[in-house]
Amino acid sequence: MDKLELKALGKINLGLDILGQLENGYHQVRMVMQTVYLYDRVILEKKKTPGIGIETNLNFLPVNENNIAYRAADLLIKEFGLSDGLRITLDKHIPVAAGMAGGSADAAAVLFGMNRMYELGLSEEELKKRGVSLGADVPYCIMRGTVLAEGIGERLTPLPPLPRCYILIAKPPLSASTETVYDKFDALDEVEHPDIDGIIRGIETSDIRQAAASMGNVLEQVMLPEYPVIGEIKKTMLDAGALGAMMSGSGPTVFGIFDSRSTAKKAALKIRNRNLSRQVYVTNVHNVRRK
Repeated sequence: MDKLELKALGKINLGLDILGQLENGYHQVRMVMQTVYLYDRVILEKKKTPGIGIETNLNFLPVNENNIAYRAADLLIKEFGLSDGLRITLDKHIPVAAGMAGGSADAAAVLFGMNRMYELGLSEEELKKRGVSLGADVPYCIMRGTVLAEGIGERLTPLPPLPRCYILIAKPPLSASTETVYDKFDALDEVEHPDIDGIIRGIETSDIRQAAASMGNVLEQVMLPEYPVIGEIKKTMLDAGALGAMMSGSGPTVFGIFDSRSTAKKAALKIRNRNLSRQVYVTNVHNVRRK
């Protein structure tokens, strides 16, 4: 196989709690993760000349070792002594620096795709072990679906699929580095923790309303005071009929859960009309059938 095209799916956090900081600087987390059907196209092509080449539709993205997809390819090339070069084409649609793991999803797709192309014989667990060296979200992006993530995000426990619903995603025109957001969180005197167990109970009983009502993200306590537009988007979604709305990851993307596509589309129109976000999408969750 000399060429392979893959879909690198983004994620949202239905819940994000931080339990503490480790000596190595990583944070202990407890999160409920969900894959959504918003994706980057990742095309892998073998080339006869050695080296890794990256092409992308976004001119501000790095195309060298500063790109996590490059590092994923480099990891397997070095480990397995692959002599072919590799061309990676990233057709990006997941918002960048948005709390949706777009870069991690691309890296996961590269690991998964190279494993197939070069017949490396790595299991999903073996791919996940390599993925965590690239970033805490990469193992989840290999696994996908509805998952409880613990540790630094690498301890993954599958959950039942999220009940049928529609997801409205809106990324306001701002960005904040994950490192800065976590540093500001560490400086907080008091923290209100979300009801992660309530989310899990809602999922396990197929009660989307309970799951949505229990959603929470500790990092909103840092981001909402600094970026009021995040709160405005949340309020617009809830006023328009969302069962729940929340910032994903370290932000600034906000998502809402709706029980009908038409209601989600009306909410999307309100967000656009109020100039709260230009990057607005209505999509579905992507569930995985476990063996």
